Amino acid sequence: MNSITPTRWKVAGMDCPSCVRKIETAIRRLPGATEVSVNLLAGEMTARLDGTDPALIETTLSGLGFTATRTPERQRQANTGAHTHDHAGVNTNGAWWQDRNILLVAGLIAVLLVTSAAGFALPALSHTLYTAVAVLMLLPFGRRAIALARAGSPFSIETLTCTAAIGAIVIGAAEEAAVVLLLFAIGEVLEGLAARRARSGIAALMNLIPHTALAETADGVREIALDQLRPDMVLHIRPGDRVPADGTIIEGASALDESPVTGESIPVQRGAGETVIAGSINTDALLRVRTTHVGSDNTIGRIIHMVEEASASRAPTQRFVERFARWWTPGAMLVSIVVMVAPPLLSGAAWETWIYRGLAVLLIACPCALVISVPAAMASGLSAGARRGLLVKGGAALEGIGQAVTIAFDKTGTLTEGRPRVTDVVPVDASNAAGLLAEAAAVEQGSSHPLGRAILDEAASRNVDIPPARNAGAVAGKAVRAEVNGREVIVCSPRHAAELGVTVDAHALETQGKTTVAVLSDGVHRGLIAMRDEPRADAADAMAALKALGVAPVMLSGDNARTAKAIGDVLGLEARAELLPDGKLREIAALQAKGPVVMVGDGINDAPALAAASVGIAIGTGTDVALETADAALIRPRIMGVADLVRLSRDTLANVKQNVAIAVGLKLVFLLTTLTGYTGLWMAILADTGATVLVTINALRLLRWR
Repeated sequence: MNSITPTRWKVAGMDCPSCVRKIETAIRRLPGATEVSVNLLAGEMTARLDGTDPALIETTLSGLGFTATRTPERQRQANTGAHTHDHAGVNTNGAWWQDRNILLVAGLIAVLLVTSAAGFALPALSHTLYTAVAVLMLLPFGRRAIALARAGSPFSIETLTCTAAIGAIVIGAAEEAAVVLLLFAIGEVLEGLAARRARSGIAALMNLIPHTALAETADGVREIALDQLRPDMVLHIRPGDRVPADGTIIEGASALDESPVTGESIPVQRGAGETVIAGSINTDALLRVRTTHVGSDNTIGRIIHMVEEASASRAPTQRFVERFARWWTPGAMLVSIVVMVAPPLLSGAAWETWIYRGLAVLLIACPCALVISVPAAMASGLSAGARRGLLVKGGAALEGIGQAVTIAFDKTGTLTEGRPRVTDVVPVDASNAAGLLAEAAAVEQGSSHPLGRAILDEAASRNVDIPPARNAGAVAGKAVRAEVNGREVIVCSPRHAAELGVTVDAHALETQGKTTVAVLSDGVHRGLIAMRDEPRADAADAMAALKALGVAPVMLSGDNARTAKAIGDVLGLEARAELLPDGKLREIAALQAKGPVVMVGDGINDAPALAAASVGIAIGTGTDVALETADAALIRPRIMGVADLVRLSRDTLANVKQNVAIAVGLKLVFLLTTLTGYTGLWMAILADTGATVLVTINALRLLRWR
């Protein structure tokens, strides 16, 4: 394992995936630079440097037209969520005229205007003036093209543009060469503005965190800066205040508007013992909150990090387009040469005419619009989802969700609330319900399983004295056991009781949709305890929505078949029951034979199934597990979010197809008009710049997705 700590830079000037490829290619060629990773949305680069001077990295990037600034990891973490964070290497608060590309465009326009005026006044010198200006305008782009070629990117868009401009100058079309270079520079500005707009979703999330917080200190309640927050501090959240960190309410009750984070439009009532999410707004009353996660570790910080990392990953469609583009550019240069020389050699056509058209073909062949078509849509889709509590860890997962044929759901804590309540205590000895409950509670002491907690809660509500237990153990997915009052007590499923040779009749309770456990004492049946976990309020509507989308929902449950069927009938989906963890894996494998499968679970007990599925979705409330276990996560425990993810995925994939059609379609149209002589160099560069801007604007529509 490489023990060298990665170095991180903020990189300004990146506006499309081509920039990412140029940077990665150049830095990987430097001796000692390994594990180079560039994140376009975050505007960051990381690399491990074994003896490489970091200044060499910055000098290399500067030569390619980018500005790199080293950022220590601790500074990045401290700044996450703060307004002072210079996201993506761009000072979003700076004036527009401070942008280097905009200054370059302004300078080129001024030079062309002066040249045009001089040419009008001195017609005889017009061609000479335009030639000189075109050569002058060529210098900044030519230097960049040479630097890129030396850094391993000989077929960059800069190379194509400069080649076309030089060719135009040689054949006497200097005026058009100058305009082509100007339009290319304008295109770079428009791409940069579009990239900033694409990053605005992340910037909006960062702005949800306030600058300061009201904290209880030794000197009383006082306002402190955000970077002074630490876990276990007590904060005062007044009505109208934004919550500055994740925490737990220790005093007070109020409705919190969580819509900025989760997309839920209705304020949620929270009270003592419940969690609050950073970025939500307190609407009613003063709350005292103990912080649990601060800085980059809070929900907003983790969402930002997830979206940035997700945008850096490549979907299968994107990887295909990028592989295609690597062959596209040299192939296009070959076609351009054929266009230049074939007609004059074969039919005696005019060399000047076909060289001109070949140069136009060269510009049309620039792959920028095609390369950006997929990641622009994916980044917008990921950002739109994050704004609405739908977190997806990359383009591959986003693409996979929309392609799912089947979506499998865990039952407890996913389709149901995960808070079962004891409904029946049925002792064999009808007079000893308290004794039965006491023995079961003794075995379940310290349990975190929802059924165990339900038994303990019922014992507490009945004021049952719970005896001590010794030598506790468990049989995974089947039973828990312990020594209670000198006897071995087992709390298990009726099915496991039968395996132990004890006959238990739980049919009547299970038919009512209740989960039933048997209590055995030294191998003797002592009674049954039945519990019911109510389905989530939106679960039935979510199943109907998935069916309307053409996706088959199925429930995979470890519960008994009768209980699972009762729940399945209520919700309207197929139920497969009595599945241990390995059984769920077999079911996932069987379903995958029919097509891609998405697994939805609570992110705790379903990790193997989540990992085995084509895409795993964890449902939770912004916890570490919900955010980190699976390929996607729902911040709100709302099953309709799964249908929302399917819609988001399909809308994003539709946007990708539209973008590819725009990029390829425009180029084909202008290729035909160029070869037939209807359009020239000006329209050729507009075909590329215009297509790039169009696909970016089309992708940005996803930011308004609902």
